[in-house]
Amino acid sequence: MPDDLAIPDASRPTPAVRERLRSVRGFVFDMDGTLVLGDRRNHGLKPLPGALEITAWLRRCGVPYVMLTNGTTQTPQRYASMLREVGFDLGDDAVMTPASGAVGAFQRRGYRRVMVLGAEGLTRPLRDAGIEVVSPGEEGKVDAVLVGWYREFTMDALEAACHAVWGGATLYSASQSMFFATAEGRALGTSRAITAMIRSLTGCRVEVVGKPSLHVLRAARARLGARTADLAVVGDDPELEVPMAHRGRALAIAVTTGIGGVDAFARLPPARRPHLVVRGVDELLSLYRDVGVDGR
Repeated sequence: MPDDLAIPDASRPTPAVRERLRSVRGFVFDMDGTLVLGDRRNHGLKPLPGALEITAWLRRCGVPYVMLTNGTTQTPQRYASMLREVGFDLGDDAVMTPASGAVGAFQRRGYRRVMVLGAEGLTRPLRDAGIEVVSPGEEGKVDAVLVGWYREFTMDALEAACHAVWGGATLYSASQSMFFATAEGRALGTSRAITAMIRSLTGCRVEVVGKPSLHVLRAARARLGARTADLAVVGDDPELEVPMAHRGRALAIAVTTGIGGVDAFARLPPARRPHLVVRGVDELLSLYRDVGVDGR
């Protein structure tokens, strides 16, 4: 990646960044803190400034996009419905979650039976893909344990997950983020806390299927029909969207409307900084128009 793609802010985008933005073949948007804010269960969603406008502009331009959240409280279809209710014009296939990355990873590895510590937001996509889902405490060997949003977590669930791992199951996490952005401020993620307990007891490794893993970026690439190098990834978390973009050699665009402020992105090592930092997607839309993309 050329060095001149890494810039400190959006006020002076380099010619290389402007050209890269002009040639983007698809956008991967984070949801919480980038396009919308809601409560910790993703209820009461409200579009952030420019969110409705930039998605409408992309549609007019014929540039595809997906919204990629690490949230697993809802299915992708339910998230899409909630977004339509607040003004977004999109189909059910426009939203992806860590379940999207999990399905791809599990199918590639031939997994047939998975223990899920989570709700329908995780279980339904797996079942729809033909993977048998079991709850903690059910009998039988499983290929993997998948952990997501799970406020109902119990010691019995912890014990069942540990026995599954001791029996040979691989441990997967929807996310390893400590926090995510809500209208009330930062909310604690459950996946990291739960997998930390399992890992502490079993000594196993944890594989992430949501952001910033390539599992979910590959799923987004397939949905958009473009190479990852031709995508722009837009998000608010220095530990999620930006490193995921770099891993896929995509254009990394940071917004400061959520978890990360300008200082948080500036503190990243030079090779890991976003190529572009904007205040929000409203500013990104202005820049996108300025580079000459036609929203006819």
